[in-house]
Amino acid sequence: QAHLVESGGGSVQTGGSLRLSCTISGHNYDRYCMAWFRQITGKKREGVAAISPFLGTDYVDSIKDRFTISRTDPVGAYVNTVYLQMNDLKPEDTAMYYCSVADLYPDCDHWDDYTDWGQGTQVTVSS
Repeated sequence: QAHLVESGGGSVQTGGSLRLSCTISGHNYDRYCMAWFRQITGKKREGVAAISPFLGTDYVDSIKDRFTISRTDPVGAYVNTVYLQMNDLKPEDTAMYYCSVADLYPDCDHWDDYTDWGQGTQVTVSS
């Protein structure tokens, strides 16, 4: 089971930016899909961005052109990192953000098949 640790959340005003990071350890995840999810209080967790081992990306429409997912896979190291650069933030982006990793390639946007989670990092956007 992967060990995931998210960081980088915080409080910003509308139009601001944040960069979330997630370290993933416990195995060599170079050939795995990685993804970011978010959960608004009282609602189901939803996938927002995914990245394949070959750097192909998928985004949901609500964050497309504002968020960018990226990853680093150091050779020989059992720690991978996935990032989510969030620009032009809106109040509706307020949520707890989680990262995940799964052996799903090429179907990295099969959100329901991700099962490992970190503790999350809170993003709050005020108007």
